[in-house]
Formats: sequence, C-alpha cells, structure tokens
Amino acid sequence: MSTEDEKGVSSRGEEFLQVFKKGAEFTQELLKENERLRYQVLQLEEALRGGPEVGVPTVENKMLLSRIAELENEKEEVLGRIRQIQKENQDFALRYLEIEAENNNLANLYIASYQLHSTLDFGEVLQIIMEIVINLIGAEEFAIMLLDEKTNELTAVSSEGVSLDEIPPVRYGNGIIGGVARSGDNYFAGEIDTYKVDILNPMVCIPLKIKDQVIGVIVIYKLLVQKKNFADLDYELFTLLAGHSATAIFSSKLYSESERKLSTIQGFIDLLTK
Repeated sequence: MSTEDEKGVSSRGEEFLQVFKKGAEFTQELLKENERLRYQVLQLEEALRGGPEVGVPTVENKMLLSRIAELENEKEEVLGRIRQIQKENQDFALRYLEIEAENNNLANLYIASYQLHSTLDFGEVLQIIMEIVINLIGAEEFAIMLLDEKTNELTAVSSEGVSLDEIPPVRYGNGIIGGVARSGDNYFAGEIDTYKVDILNPMVCIPLKIKDQVIGVIVIYKLLVQKKNFADLDYELFTLLAGHSATAIFSSKLYSESERKLSTIQGFIDLLTK
C-alpha cells in the first residue's frame, strides 16, 4: 500500500471516529434529557397527590385539591338535602292521599248520616245502615242486633252474607256480644288475618248506644276481599256510625210505635163515631 493510500485510510478512520464520538455524545445527551423529563413527571405526579417534593411549586396544587375537597363536600350536602326533600315529598304525597281518603270517607259518612236522619221508616233506616257498613267499613258478612227490653235478649233484625236464622238470640251480658251490650265498649278480635267465622264470637262488635244506653250492636264476621285490615279512620267511623245509627233506629222505632198507637186510637174513634 502506498503512502497516499495509507493517508487516505487514516483520514477516513479519523472521520469515522469523530462521527462515532458525536453519536455517542448525542446518545448520552438524549439519555440525560429523558432521565430529567422522567424525574419531572414523577415530581408532578407527586405534587398532584399532595406530596412535598422539593423544588416543585405545590402551593397552587394544594389549593386546588383543597377546593376540590370543599366542592365534593358541598356536593354531598346538596345530594343529602335533595334525598331528604324527596323523602319529605313522598311522605307529603302519602299523607295527602290518606287525608283525601279520610275526607272522602267523612263526606260519604255525612251523606249517609243525612240519609239516616231523613227517614223515620224503620226498614229504610236498617237498609241505609247496611249500605254504610258495606261501603264505608268494607264488611261482607255482618248483622244488626237489637236489644229487646222485655226478654233482655239481643236479636238479629237484619243481616248480610249470613242468614238471620243462623244468628241465635244472645242474652244481655253473656259472651262477647252480650258483654259489649253491657259495657258499651267496642270489641275487635286480636288477629283479624287468622280469624275464622264464629257466630257467637264475631270479628268486630260495635254497640249502638245513645249516650250511655245501648239499644243494640253491629256484629261483623267477615270483611270484603280488598279489605285486609282496619285503618285508624275505621275506628272513628265505627264510633260515628254507632251513634248516628242508634239515634236513627231509636227515632224510627218510636215513630213506628206512635204510628201504630195513632192507628189504634183512630180505629177506636171511628168505631165510636159510627
């Protein structure tokens, strides 16, 4: 190999070494820059988590996180208030329905009471009472029993769902029916769901009384299918119904007796004047 050729090879080798060195230096710079960037990323992530990294401005981040926490608390308070308002609205809606039902029942009772006192016919009065017990109380099998002061017995005068022949007279003061007639207090069976029809032991027994005088009772043996139990309003209806029914029955009986007496007297007068 000539001297010129050796010089050419040596020159190309130097150029290659220079290029290699520059490439190595560039690679080192890239590695350092990558390491620096990775370190900054870690610092930022730590700062966002509230970590006290040195050299990283975390005050703004901490303020931001604090504000976020406040907003989260406010959001939970608002959601809690919304849930409370929704529950109150549901309670108001249910109470409104209950009040509306009570008003309807009271209005129906008022109309029924008006009908009770609009007639002095004994049969019509009994029929109106029966309709009230069916429509307002929701009874399917029941009877009206009146006290005969001569025999001192309670006798069924009207019934629904059960034959009058199935209901024997009850001595005043005997059993549940006679006991209610004596005490003047309402009677309700302990377990309505498990109650089985028993003529002498009714599910419900309501005294018909004028002031403290009991003139009869309403006995209930079975409720309508849709009537599962008694509501608070039912107990008030029982009391109101008992009072109005007793007055209407007593008045109609007095009127019927007076009509019979007048007819008898008129008959004697007609005989005497002929």
